[in-house]
Amino acid sequence: MKRIFAFFCTLCAIITGSAKTLVVYYSYTGNARAIVTELTNHISADVLEIQPAEKGLHYEANNYALGMQLLNAISAAPDNAASYPAIDESRAIARYGSTYSTVIIVTPLWWSRMAAIMQSYLFRTGADLAGKKVGLIVTSASSSISGVVADCKRLVPNANYLSDNLWINNSNRANMPTLVANWIDACGLNQAQTALQIKVTAAGKTFEATLADSETGRAFAALLPMTVTMNELNGNEKYHYLTSSLPTDAYQPGTIQAGDLMLYGNNCVVLFYQTFSSTYSYTRIGAINDPTGLSAALGSGNVSVRFEKSELTSLTRNAQTDSAPCTKVMENGVLYLKHNGTTYNVQGQEIR
Repeated sequence: MKRIFAFFCTLCAIITGSAKTLVVYYSYTGNARAIVTELTNHISADVLEIQPAEKGLHYEANNYALGMQLLNAISAAPDNAASYPAIDESRAIARYGSTYSTVIIVTPLWWSRMAAIMQSYLFRTGADLAGKKVGLIVTSASSSISGVVADCKRLVPNANYLSDNLWINNSNRANMPTLVANWIDACGLNQAQTALQIKVTAAGKTFEATLADSETGRAFAALLPMTVTMNELNGNEKYHYLTSSLPTDAYQPGTIQAGDLMLYGNNCVVLFYQTFSSTYSYTRIGAINDPTGLSAALGSGNVSVRFEKSELTSLTRNAQTDSAPCTKVMENGVLYLKHNGTTYNVQGQEIR
């Protein structure tokens, strides 16, 4: 029973999108995509592919004219959003990285710079990655990756970068699987991954949230369960002052996203239900996984909110100790899981 419980905790966490690690990549020739495939053979992670809004462009044509034009536009005005080429919004959700504690960026090198398409994504989401572990993997023909590293640190200045970057080029590409495995070991990314999930309930509606893998996130989790009255402020947030202090690691996010759970000072818990720009500094506690309906549930005044731990607290391939395959089945709009000939609901309860 313990093995089955671990199995379903793992699978349910995957279904709800609560993985601890995100791999985000752009691939023009397929080399970056191959690296991502190898990565996910070793670690449990969600994967996000970035694609340009305009498909079918040949960046290398006419002696690299278009690719250089895009990079030159960024160099001329790196702080101007209009300088960056448009990306496919159906794939690149602006706040996608905010609920992950580790983000691995896999990108090709364009003429000693980070590919313009990946720069567009990081320009939009760099603030969300502040305080997170960020790893960088670069694929190129032969050029040094120092320019790509500089671009990454410009776009994501407040991340906790892993100690080693991985460079895959034409001279070592045949050994890519071994290089990826060694890099994962060196960075400690193959350790068991836990993503602490909590439930946030207001006005009878419950939302799943992921706490940051940090001292602050863990200290907040130690207070749960708790039900508090959160006060309304500014038409975009609810706040509550705790009776004790939490560890702080404040930064200025720039853009607050709906669903962000933050700490203001050392004891003021703030739950944001609108997206807006802010110059204030906060320590991240976590974020609502899907904030759809959050604003309506919190309402326009003070509101009672319950925070409690969720059973979906584990996300690790090591937890899936049962080697038998599991399949997902949709019947009449309901998702079921089939394992060893038995059908379960997504809570792991046997139904037939």
